[in-house]
Amino acid sequence: MSTSATDREPALWAVIPAAGAGRRMGGGEPKQYLRIAGRTVVEHAAGAVLASARVRLLVLAHHPDDARLGCLPLARDPRVALVAGGAERCDSVLAALAHLRPLARDDDWVLVHDAARPCLPHTAVDELLTLLADDPVGGILALPVTDTVKRADAAQRVAATLPREHIWRAQTPQVFRFALLWRALQAARERGQAVTDDCMAVEALGLQPRLVAGSPANIKITYPQDLPLAAWTLERGGGP
Repeated sequence: MSTSATDREPALWAVIPAAGAGRRMGGGEPKQYLRIAGRTVVEHAAGAVLASARVRLLVLAHHPDDARLGCLPLARDPRVALVAGGAERCDSVLAALAHLRPLARDDDWVLVHDAARPCLPHTAVDELLTLLADDPVGGILALPVTDTVKRADAAQRVAATLPREHIWRAQTPQVFRFALLWRALQAARERGQAVTDDCMAVEALGLQPRLVAGSPANIKITYPQDLPLAAWTLERGGGP
């Protein structure tokens, strides 16, 4: 890993894991390739990240048998690189980080964004980095929960009502120092822990990432009914 140019500000690198099958969407098309507002979902997500001039390179990790990503105009962007991902989200992010290792310093920032979040506002990346500039751990976009939260039992009956005062819904991007994220994800994989986001791996090291209030427009496409909402948001300028 390069240690030259120690006087420079930490660089910003970006990763989008895009190797998933999107099984909860139904149908045969992975959700990152569904088209809304004139482009695929992954193109909208990547465009939102690349809207920041601070991003030096965006690495997209795709399924090894998937050639579609390389056929998109996005793949010809000089700030975009493609790598083969893995079976789990953690594996795909690690594959992208391995691609960045010869370029990144330990204290550089790495931003990880979901391929299925096409409505990230244009300014979100720069605003997040400004807020985290001096943070020793890093942080994530998230939204405080406003609904009453129930915990279910195995029969789908209410087992308890949970206090919502300190409950947040995690979003992406999530931003951490390169060496820290590499170490956290490697440790999670060695433990066999199925982390659902990068923050979870960092938490397992005993660290507390910062919660930064995100936008309700930054929805994640999971079910078919999410598509018209995302299209409506994009068409009205709520995203990139």
